Amino acid sequence: MAPILEVKDLSHIYSVGTPFQHAAIEHLNFSVERGEFMGIIGHTGSGKSTLIQHLNGLLKPTEGSVYFDGQDIWKDKAFTHSIRFRVGLVFQYPEYQLFEETVYKDIAFGPKNMKLDSREIDRRVREAAAFVGVPESQLEKSPFDLSGGQKRRVAIAGVIAMEPDVLILDEPTAGLDPEGRESILSNIRDYQKAKNATIIMVSHAMEDVARLTDRLLVMDHGGIRMDGEPREVFRHAWELQQIGLSIPQVTRVFLRLRELGVPVDSSVYTLEQGVQELRRLKGGQGTC
Repeated sequence: MAPILEVKDLSHIYSVGTPFQHAAIEHLNFSVERGEFMGIIGHTGSGKSTLIQHLNGLLKPTEGSVYFDGQDIWKDKAFTHSIRFRVGLVFQYPEYQLFEETVYKDIAFGPKNMKLDSREIDRRVREAAAFVGVPESQLEKSPFDLSGGQKRRVAIAGVIAMEPDVLILDEPTAGLDPEGRESILSNIRDYQKAKNATIIMVSHAMEDVARLTDRLLVMDHGGIRMDGEPREVFRHAWELQQIGLSIPQVTRVFLRLRELGVPVDSSVYTLEQGVQELRRLKGGQGTC
């Protein structure tokens, strides 16, 4: 079975033929499997946003191709249009794109554009609202009367309501307090498990991507620097820091322990793994 998304030799050059010409991404190659939760990390200007806008056809490659389910997404206009619904993209600060009179209408906007009947639209609106924690009592309210975190949920629900095969989120927790961030991440994870959806999440929050994702793509100056499971990527903590990325705080602690001569596994990247590693170390010293 073909990967749900495949990127082949993808490059994008802005302002071609002008003094401002520059390559945002160059010769990228990777694939995304069905049901995978992939994180994309990289310093500002590394090409993350340019990349994800190619995955649902918002940007057309300068060179190379993007394939959805084995088919070039630019093979014809009709297929390219359909990709916008099958690969849903939630931009950073999506609440600024809310515009309808009610929360219900905002969530329903995508399904309406899909030409679905009213019963199916209603089902999708209510189901998407439930996934992101928007109570039915808020559906007839104006989205502009909601808090920032609630607006974020409504905006995400609007994309989920299209029931995309792939959900891409660009910094979905940016600007939220810790409680709001944790709540939205939990909603996203619940959605992925319930729908077996493919999730791609761009984030600067290393603790979040370390804990949630199955795989990390590390971008640097328009190219792919690393691609692997979080444990494999965070083994290269020093290299990540050299290219301007932070690492999970727990990883910093274990790196320091290693420097001090404590025989711990420095690739630990979640608190749960840290606890297990300390228990392993304690058990190895003959104590309980």
